Amino acid sequence: METTSSMRNRYWVLRHGKSIPNERGLIVSSMENGTSAEFQLASNGVKQAELAGKSFLKALKENSVRLENVRIVYSPFSRTTHTAKVVASMLNLPFEGPQCKAMEDLRERFFGPSFEMKSHDKYSEAWALDEKDPFMRPEGGESVDDVASRLANAMEAMESELDGCAVLIVSHGDPLQILQTILNAVKQDITSSGNDLASRIEAVRVPSILSQHRKFALLTGELRAVT
Repeated sequence: METTSSMRNRYWVLRHGKSIPNERGLIVSSMENGTSAEFQLASNGVKQAELAGKSFLKALKENSVRLENVRIVYSPFSRTTHTAKVVASMLNLPFEGPQCKAMEDLRERFFGPSFEMKSHDKYSEAWALDEKDPFMRPEGGESVDDVASRLANAMEAMESELDGCAVLIVSHGDPLQILQTILNAVKQDITSSGNDLASRIEAVRVPSILSQHRKFALLTGELRAVT
């Protein structure tokens, strides 16, 4: 994607490396389960995170970004925290320092109790619902728009707190698909280009846009520049 005008920072997204839930074919989407240490990265997921860190470092050098201007923000789930920690080590950034920060709004989409700890095969049920109506919640879970709302909050926070930074957002498949969907739509929506980011995101949170989030799917450990 091209740079989104009026953004104060540049953003990359990274889906966590292959996790133990990925290996087991399990949906782990609640905060309680997701933050459990048993659901961090699998060994090949650590390798994916290392490769992503190298790729991000290369991108920073190509864009002449100094390391002191890098920020890593991440979901508090074990698999994303583990990924962010590996990437920080590849960049030689102190993970406990001010340049790395957990943000709860970047957490996994909660698919609800009828999906939690069930087979990955059930994802297709949620995505079929999303395509039909992205404002419809799986029972007890989050709709696409629910996730878009909290991601908008995260973007507003980053844009207000940071300026001139290269920001790596380490999150999960569905949230990152949804984030790319709204940022891409904001970039293309020239009618509201003079408005603040919150208003511009609000303008594109419509069914015809949100229902298309699967077009922006990421593989585990995949890094992508978004603005």
